[in-house]
Amino acid sequence: MSANSGKAADKAAVAVFGAAGHTGRFVVAELRRREMTPIAIGREVAALAARFPEEEVQLRQASVDDEAALDRALEGAGVVINCAGPFLDTADAVASAALRAGIHYLDVTAEQPSARSTLERFDAGARGAGVVVTPAMGFYGGFADLLVTAALGDWQRADAIDIMIGLDSWHPTAGTRLTGARNTAPRLVVAGGELTPLSSPAAQNEWDFGLPLGRQVMVELPFSEIPLIARHVKTIELHTWLSGVALSDIRDPATPPPKPDATGRSPQHFAVEVVVTLDGQSRRVAARGRDIYAFTAPLVCTVAELLLTGRFREPGAQPPGAILDAAAVLASLAPDHLELDMKSG
Repeated sequence: MSANSGKAADKAAVAVFGAAGHTGRFVVAELRRREMTPIAIGREVAALAARFPEEEVQLRQASVDDEAALDRALEGAGVVINCAGPFLDTADAVASAALRAGIHYLDVTAEQPSARSTLERFDAGARGAGVVVTPAMGFYGGFADLLVTAALGDWQRADAIDIMIGLDSWHPTAGTRLTGARNTAPRLVVAGGELTPLSSPAAQNEWDFGLPLGRQVMVELPFSEIPLIARHVKTIELHTWLSGVALSDIRDPATPPPKPDATGRSPQHFAVEVVVTLDGQSRRVAARGRDIYAFTAPLVCTVAELLLTGRFREPGAQPPGAILDAAAVLASLAPDHLELDMKSG
């Protein structure tokens, strides 16, 4: 999947709602790198102009409480990527505007309630419009869904799926802080084949990620990957684990925001390992990279390009693994953005 594949990607712009935010800026930069046309959308055009002085970036003003402005802002776009959290407050409005415009919708939420609501509320409308609505197409959510789907391969079900997320640190953005305060709903896992609230206190274990993260204490903490995976994968158990050091960072109000280097990325390293088991056999996929916020940009932009060029199985409110070639999407991100290792046994 090349960065400039398909003529359709050249004909339609990609709207980025919340473009001036931390992740939104990465997404706009990635679209420009791919020679796609970004439409940067925000509440204030002056703020957008300060962030994006380049002529190649179209600037448009809109907010979630102004339906007419949202509709105008999406004119000429083929996809909208919603980067403005908390998504409990923005997803419905932006996804609704996408359906009115007849274009695809993506967001990057880590919030389970928002992802579940988007999948349930917009499926019929997206199918009727012939477009795709995919929430949580970021590091938390869609990334794990693709890894799990790739690990499953030709397996139609699993007995157990464990997702290990290792971070050597987590310096949250202001948006992450705000989203965490807004998202107070009980977190869900799959246990006994059913979506069920996470047990309290959360379970712990240890996992060795190898270099550079090494052995980490892991705490069970599910994100938006749970509703995505559960929507299209039949499994008895589905659990997500986060490294304790990352959890300590984000729970500490004194932890500062990310400190980017000259490339705009922070020095944070991540590793995600997925293990799926069925009838005593196991399959594993491991991925490593740098800066979860920066990594979200090539991930979501790759999916946006696939949607623009019609390379998806069917419309509707869909997890990425249900409609895309998961292994191919992941492979397209390596080696520039990921180190990828797929194993079995």
